[in-house]
This record gives sequence, structure tokens and C-alpha cells, in this order.
Amino acid sequence: MSNLFDSDSPTNLAEYSVSELSGSIKRTVETAFDQVRVRGEISGYRGPHSSGHAYFALKDDRARIDAVIWKGTFSRLKFRPEEGMEVIATGKVTTFPGSSKYQIVIETLEPAGAGALMALIEERKRKLGAEGLFDAARKKRLPFMPKVIGVVTSPTGAVIRDILHRISDRFPVHVLVWPVKVQGEGAGDEVANAIRGFNALEPGGAIARPDVLIVARGGGSLEDLWSFNDEIVVRAAAESRIPLISAVGHETDWTLIDYAADVRAPTPTGAAEMAVPVKAELEAQATALAARLQGCINRQMDQRRQSVRALMRALPSLDQLLALPRRRFDEAAAGLGRGLELNTINKRRGFERVASHLRPDVLSNRIAERRQLLNDRMARAERTVERLLDRSKSRIDRAEAILASLPTRLKTQTDRGRERLGNLTRHADTAIRHQLTRARAELSAQDRVLQSLSYKNVLKRGYAVIRDEDDRPVSQAAALSAGMGIAIEFADGRVGAMTTEGGTPPAGAKKRSAKPADPTKQGSLF
Repeated sequence: MSNLFDSDSPTNLAEYSVSELSGSIKRTVETAFDQVRVRGEISGYRGPHSSGHAYFALKDDRARIDAVIWKGTFSRLKFRPEEGMEVIATGKVTTFPGSSKYQIVIETLEPAGAGALMALIEERKRKLGAEGLFDAARKKRLPFMPKVIGVVTSPTGAVIRDILHRISDRFPVHVLVWPVKVQGEGAGDEVANAIRGFNALEPGGAIARPDVLIVARGGGSLEDLWSFNDEIVVRAAAESRIPLISAVGHETDWTLIDYAADVRAPTPTGAAEMAVPVKAELEAQATALAARLQGCINRQMDQRRQSVRALMRALPSLDQLLALPRRRFDEAAAGLGRGLELNTINKRRGFERVASHLRPDVLSNRIAERRQLLNDRMARAERTVERLLDRSKSRIDRAEAILASLPTRLKTQTDRGRERLGNLTRHADTAIRHQLTRARAELSAQDRVLQSLSYKNVLKRGYAVIRDEDDRPVSQAAALSAGMGIAIEFADGRVGAMTTEGGTPPAGAKKRSAKPADPTKQGSLF
């Protein structure tokens, strides 16, 4: 510090260096505000820095103050700060000499009443619900008898012991525990990673893939259960391909993971009861069903046995069934010897009859007849072949003669064709000339009829056609009024005129130039 009575100083004020002044201000502020509680809205929060510290600001409608949470304090917070959250921060105010700024170093942070947290939860619930994460169609059914159950919870709490004890009592199965933190900084990330880790297990791998998951935590305040309201936890639960049971808190505690889970259990113990059935009840039910099945089998056998007995009583005895076949057999056996004798006699007679026709002379005669028949057929075949050869030679000779005379015949036919074509051409020319003559005569006759019907001939006899200003023919005087311009068409042309009440038209009437008659266009007779 400089001398207070320095003779070079123009005043008696103490002189400080910048560092001394900044340090003095820092000590003064820290002494005056070493423990304060500030209520405000979090602004500019971007999560913890890479160093682990969190930097943001607290503001209200008129002022703003920078805030910092050191890494050690941040890890002990019950819930994570979020942008726009209204909180109450407890800490001390200090300055940062390097930039002449002051800030509050937060030691504890709590929401500004449960209403602020509930408003935040409702806002997040509306957002995730709009994305369809809570739809009932997404929820999966729990397996009736799972072989492996995955549990996501703290390994040291009473929750895991309750779940294991309840599963062991009801239906002992293999349980996989994924240890996580259930509150505090990083708890939401660990829970989400555990859910995704169980889903990443391959079926049939070294670690058995669970058939159902249980995310459990004991009861607590809204701040204690805040990790299960994290968006990352809700999304992981909704994306889980393994059916998931949410068992967070007591029956009256609701978190966002309860809406995204496939089933919500009121307590962790209730989740264990939902996951597995009661083995003793299943065994008792199986025993009862087996007893019922055995009873049904016995009753069915009794009914079948009675039916068989009734059928046996209705059937005839064995002697009655075999009496008729036995009699037929005896009759057949009695007649068998006589039948064999008769059959032998008949066969012998037939043999003798055939043998009488097999004498040597008969065979010689048949052979001679067959030989003669064969010779006759061979002779006829030779004559037939000779006739066919003669016919073929004749046809060949005729074909050679025709081929020799073919050029002369072709020339003759060509001359005849040319002569016939000339005659047809002359006949066609004559027919065309006659047709043209008849067409000209018909055309002249039609022209004469047309000329006789034309109104031009009427005009030549002294008549005229009166036309109005629109060049339409006027057939009645009543259609005209005084002062109208008209056109009068004569046989040699048109003249304009003006209508009057009577007499000659006025001298100043406007004359319409007569249009020359078009000789090629026929006008109307009227």
C-alpha cells in the first residue's frame, strides 16, 4: 500500500493497485454475502463443462447473476439443472478479479417448490406423448413364464433383495442384475444404458438375454425420483424390444418411465409378482388338471366298455355265424368227387373229338390246299406287279410327250392372252366414254333445272327483291318503317333507297351503294 501522506499525492485518498482493489472487493463481497439463498430462473445452461464444472446464470424479470457449480458439488446434487427451471440456490457470492465480475458459487440447489418440478414434468410428458412414446399400441405383453429376468436397480438397496426374495418364493428363475445409481448426477444415463445394454444381448449368447426387464427403485421424494423423469430414460424404455416393467417408488409415486414402460407395477415387490407366476399354484393347477384328465379317461373307458358289451349282446354267437358257411362247405366237399369224375369224362370226350380230326391224311390234304392257295396268290401278285409297271411306263411316256410340246403350248396360250387383253382394253375404253357421255347429259339436265328454279329468272321478268339494312329479304311492308334504308335488287344489280310514308323518297336520303351481283352465288328467291 502506498504511503498515506505521500507528498506527491494531490489528495489525502489512499492509492490502490488494481489487484489490491479487486482483492479488497472480493473479500468484502465474500464477507458480506458468504451464505445467501437466491431464487431465480436458470438461463444459459448447457450441461457440465469438460472439466466437470457447470456455468450458467440465474435471472428474474429485472436482473441477472452468473452462477457456477463446482465438479464436487455437481455430483452431489439430487437433480440435474435444466434450462428454464425455477430454482432456489444456496451458496456464497464472490468476484472474479480477472474480469471484474461477480457470481454466486452454488453449494445446494433445489427447485422452487414442487409446483415447478410438476410443471416441468407435465411439459416433458406432453412433448414425449406427442411423439407417441406413451401409445398403448407400442406396449408389449409380458411372457407368462420367463426363463431369465433382468433387473435394473441399485445393488446395495433393499429393492433388489425384495425382488430376489419374491421371485425365489414364487418361481425361481435366473436373474441378471445390472447395477446402477438410482438418484443423483448420472443416474438417468446409467439406467438408460442398462436398458439398452440388456437389449443389445444376443439370444443364445454367452450371457442369456432376459425375457423381461424390471426397472426398480424404492420410494422417495420427487427430487429423489427425478432421474426416472429424464428424457433419455423414457426414450430407452420406449425403445426396449424386451417387455419392461416399471417399479419406481411406492404406489402413489408416478414418473415418466411409468408411461413409457409396457407395465407399471405399484412397488418393486409387485413387479416381481407380475414377472413370474406362483410355482406352487401352477403345480396344484397341473395336478388338478391331471386328476380331471384321468377321471375323464376313466369315465370314457367305462362308457366305451359298456358300449362294447352292448354290441356283444346284440351280435349272434360264433356257431350261428359259422353254421351256414359250414353247411355250404360240407355240401361242396360232398360234391367235389363226383364233379371231378364228370369233369374228367368231359375232358376225355373233347380230347377224343379233337384227335379224330388229326389223322395224317387230313393233315396232308390241308397242307396241299395251303400250298396251292399260296401259289395262286404269288401268281396274282406277279401279274399285278407287271400291270403296275406297264401303267408306270405309259405315264412316263405321256409325261415326256407333254414336256416336249410344252413350249409350243405356252406360246399359243400367251398369244391368246394378249389378244384377250387387247379386247378387254378396247371394251373398257368404250364403256368409259359411254359413262362420261351419260354423266355430261345428266349434269346439263340438272343445270337446266337449277337455272329454271333460280330467282334471277324472276327478276328478269320485272320483279325486284327488297332487303333491309341487315341484307335480309323483306316480304311484307309492315316490316318497314319510315326513314329506313333499304336495298332493291334488280336483275342487273342493286340500288339503295329510303322508305317514306308514301310517294317518292326524300332528296336528302342517304343512298346505299349497290353491290354488284355475284353470278357464281345463288341468292334466295324470297
